[in-house]
Formats: sequence, structure tokens, C-alpha cells
Amino acid sequence: MKSLIKSETVHLTVSDGTEMAAFIARPDADQTRQPGLIVFQEAFGVNAHIRDVTRRFAAEGYVAIAPEMFHRTAPGFEGSYDAIEAVRPHLSALTPDGMQSDADAAYDWLINDGEADSRRTACVGYCMGGRAAFLANAALPFKAAVSYYGGGIAPALLDRTRHLHAPMLFYWGGLDKHIPAPQHRAVADALTEHKKDFVNVEFAQADHGFYCDQRSSFNPKAASQSWALTLEFLRTHLGAP
Repeated sequence: MKSLIKSETVHLTVSDGTEMAAFIARPDADQTRQPGLIVFQEAFGVNAHIRDVTRRFAAEGYVAIAPEMFHRTAPGFEGSYDAIEAVRPHLSALTPDGMQSDADAAYDWLINDGEADSRRTACVGYCMGGRAAFLANAALPFKAAVSYYGGGIAPALLDRTRHLHAPMLFYWGGLDKHIPAPQHRAVADALTEHKKDFVNVEFAQADHGFYCDQRSSFNPKAASQSWALTLEFLRTHLGAP
């Protein structure tokens, strides 16, 4: 049975001194120490879609937080899916170190203010957020991490593979020209080389952004199947909420 949820926006101080807004959603129940989840945004910001996804996870019993990772260049930014050029300046200004600082701040909120169970935390990310989930898993003590079509992992970040803490679930679209198949294989090869626990899923007839129902590339079958597998993957490694 799904939980009633409550949601709000909070403001966090990042280690570089900047202030970052974050959307949070959590079960509206008299309980503490529920599993915690960071939801990393697409390149289009913490928009209506990402807020909806964060609420969906909260309805499943997670304390979920979606940090606004463009806070240094465009606080509150919500881009249009058909206007990628407006996104590029903010995307290019976002560094791995900055992304990691944002993840650290979100994680601290989960464990402290969010009162999530520190032994049961995970992250999930979409598009740009899929890369953020990989980075965060290499630095924070998660128990599971999920990356949806995370561009830029290969080859730039493969040297961090050895540091991954938790099992990872990767989703790729077989029709995705932004992340060609050799990059999928490079990620899988690096995890195999370092003996990391991972699941690699490619939806052959899905394109980049297949999970987002606000994009023209939305694929209902792939979205539904990946949601079910994501929930089971999290339950396997975190326990039932």
C-alpha cells in the first residue's frame, strides 16, 4: 500500500559556500529512519518531472531529495525539453567536483535533517543525473545506485570505478545516439575488471530519455519495466521500506 506523502523545498549550504535548493518528499507517517534516496536531475533541472519522480519514490516509502545542481549558474532553472541550447551553458559549467559537493550536501540532509537510515541509503539519476549517481557512488557509502542513460561516464570517469561502494543498476537505450553502444560496453568492462557488482540493462527499442513522460522519446514499456526493476533492486539492497 502506497504511503501518503509530504513535500517541500529546503535550502542547503554546499561545501564551496554556495546555497542549493532541493526538493524533498517523504512518507507522511509517524516513523523515523526510513531508507534515504537522492534523486539526481536531468539536464533540464528539478522540473515537474523530477519532482513527480521524487514523490513516486516517497510514496514507496523512501525519504527522497532532489538537489538543484545548477544552483551556481541558474538557481531554480527548469529548461524546456525542446530547447537544449539553453541548457548547455549550465551543463558545461558543472564540474565533477561540484557535482560531488552537491551530492555530499544532499546526503548530509538525508542522514541528519531527513532522519533517513544511514545504513539504507541509495541514489538514482537520470541523463546528467545518471553520471552524478556514478560519481556519488564512488564517494559516499550507499547500498545501491541506479543510473538511467548516464552520459559522460565513459571514458572520462572510468578511473573512479575502483572506488564504487554499492552495486549499480545501469539503463541504456539501444537507439540512443548520445551514448553509443561502445560506451555501454566500456562501463561494463571497467566494472567487470574491478570486480564490482552491477546490472546492465539495454532496452533495444528505447531512445535517450525513455523514462520521462514529458519527452518525445518516452517509451511506456521501457519506463514501466525499468520502474519495477528499480524498485526491486532497491529493495534487494536496502530492504523493504
